[in-house]
Amino acid sequence: MPEQTEKPGTAPAGGDRPRRRQARGERRIAQLLEAAASVFCTTGYTAASTNAIAREAGVSPGTLYQFFPNKEAIAIELGERLVHEMRETYGEALAPVEPGTPLEEAVGTAVDRFVDFSARHPVFFALMHGPDIPGRITEEHDALHATLLSRVEALLSSFVPDAPAAGVARTAHVCLSVYKAGLELVLAHEGAERDAYVAELKDVLVRYLAPLVHDHATAPPSASLRNTP
Repeated sequence: MPEQTEKPGTAPAGGDRPRRRQARGERRIAQLLEAAASVFCTTGYTAASTNAIAREAGVSPGTLYQFFPNKEAIAIELGERLVHEMRETYGEALAPVEPGTPLEEAVGTAVDRFVDFSARHPVFFALMHGPDIPGRITEEHDALHATLLSRVEALLSSFVPDAPAAGVARTAHVCLSVYKAGLELVLAHEGAERDAYVAELKDVLVRYLAPLVHDHATAPPSASLRNTP
């Protein structure tokens, strides 16, 4: 019998099996996470169940348990993936602006990118701001909030480079709180009404920041935001 030879540039068939199994596993995990996102958005985390998630994914509970031991593990995996993507989003949205960039443009660009992310991933808001999120996600949220706050401070410093750190930090806290409150209203609406709320949110932030930026630009060096001591 002639000896079989492998075709150049091909791997043994057996070597492909682990990769195929891994790819199928990744697709199944993505399917379960997508189903979990839908269930968490609809019912909230506490009321959600692994049975409901499996039903939404079109698989048996036994299949779900091959990948996740419980709904907390699903929420944590989903949260970690969203946090990773969110970090990439705010890295772009809150990069220091070029000198001379209008305040309205900087605020508008940042808000648009954040709203776009939240609209594409409504479960992010549900998990990160819900009253019953798992402990690991709470830790991720706290770390994300701290990093996001520092990015907002860096963005503000592009407009008020000589302002005291305490004043910039306080202003950043207010901006972030206003944005989060406005985001809830934005996500509660769709279409033209959502666009209107986005415009209102931008207007609120610009109207809050414009006097601070103007006052700092015309004040003596080291003058503080809102007369910070």
